[in-house]
Amino acid sequence: MTRTMSPETMAIVKSTAPAIQQHGVAITTRMYERLFVDPDIKALFDQSAQMSGEQPKRLAAAILAFAQNADKVDALKPAIARMAARHVERRIKPEHYPAVADALLPAIKDVLGDGVNEAVLAAWGEAYWFLADVLIGEEAVLYEERSLSPA
Repeated sequence: MTRTMSPETMAIVKSTAPAIQQHGVAITTRMYERLFVDPDIKALFDQSAQMSGEQPKRLAAAILAFAQNADKVDALKPAIARMAARHVERRIKPEHYPAVADALLPAIKDVLGDGVNEAVLAAWGEAYWFLADVLIGEEAVLYEERSLSPA
């Protein structure tokens, strides 16, 4: 069963869009710093895209698009499909998602500091897991279609 986002979460996430627009690359850069302490997870990522700054920019743009469209996620279906396809190419598994959450949410706090409170972090946690469930579902279909195992 796919998780849902409450109307309150959608409103809070949307309200953070200006901060995400201003600080998104700093947040994603910090997130990757936190995430890459695990060499097995680091190995899943294209390090040339990390070094060039392209991947943090791409992820920041995706997070901003999500924040701006939290109340109309259907508008993001093409982007979600592209992201799921990329994840399948890189062999991302459902069990990788908690590590990303554990890196992203503290990175938001690290970068925004006192500009973010517990309610905002909780809303982003709910939003993250909503989107993660959508991606995991899309990826499962792609793995099955391609007769691949994420393992």
